[in-house]
Amino acid sequence: MNVALFGGTFDPIHLGHLAVARAARERFKLAQVHFVPAHIPPHKQSQPITAFSHRYAMVALATAGDAGFLTSLLESPEQAPDGANYTVDTVARFRRKLGKRDRLFFLIGIDAFLDIAHWREPERLLSEVEFVVVSRPGFSLADVEAALPPSLRPAEQVKQGVRRQPAAGEIVLANTTIHLLKGVAEKVSATQIRNAAARGRSLDKLVGVLVADYIKKQGLYRDGAG
Repeated sequence: MNVALFGGTFDPIHLGHLAVARAARERFKLAQVHFVPAHIPPHKQSQPITAFSHRYAMVALATAGDAGFLTSLLESPEQAPDGANYTVDTVARFRRKLGKRDRLFFLIGIDAFLDIAHWREPERLLSEVEFVVVSRPGFSLADVEAALPPSLRPAEQVKQGVRRQPAAGEIVLANTTIHLLKGVAEKVSATQIRNAAARGRSLDKLVGVLVADYIKKQGLYRDGAG
C-alpha cells in the first residue's frame, strides 16, 4: 500500500494541512496519512512552541472524522528525550513497520523543502522516502533542484529544461524521486491563527470546530499561553 508521513509543528493544525493531506491522498492513492507532530523541530529549537500534548490532541481532533488520517507519536518527547527530532530517524523507525512492497511518501511544503540540504543526512533521507513537495505560484522546478544536496542535483544539461518549468510534475534521479503537488490553495497559516486566537476571534473557519473549541477551552495562544 501507499503510505505518507506528514510531519510538522502543527501549532496548531489547520484546514490548510488537511487540504494538503486530502490532495496528496487522491493524487498518490494513499491508504494512510500519518500526521507526525514534532516534539522539538531542529529548526525551531530557540522558538517558543506549544506543549506537545496540546498539539498532539489538536491533530487527533482534526483528523478524528477520517479513518485514513492517523495521529502519530513517532516524534513524541519519549522518542527524543535529550533533544530535537530528526526526520531521517523518524523515517527509519517508521519504515521498519512497512512491508517490502509498501511505498512511503513524506509530505512537505516547498518553503521547508528549500532547506533540505541542511537537514541531518539529507542524501540518506531522500533515498529512504519519496518526497511530495507542496508547491505554490512563483516557484519552479529549478528552485526544487537547487535545494537538493550537491551530490543529488541533476546534470547541467537537465537543469536547462528544469529552469523553464513551473513547480509541477516530478524529478526522478538516482535513488530519489521528488513529486510536486500543486493546486492546494488554502490561504491560512499557523501564525495567522495564533494571532487571531490572541485577539479572541473565531477560529472555526481556520481550524475546524473541534480544534477551535479545544483552543478556546485550553486558553491556548492567549498572552503566550500554551
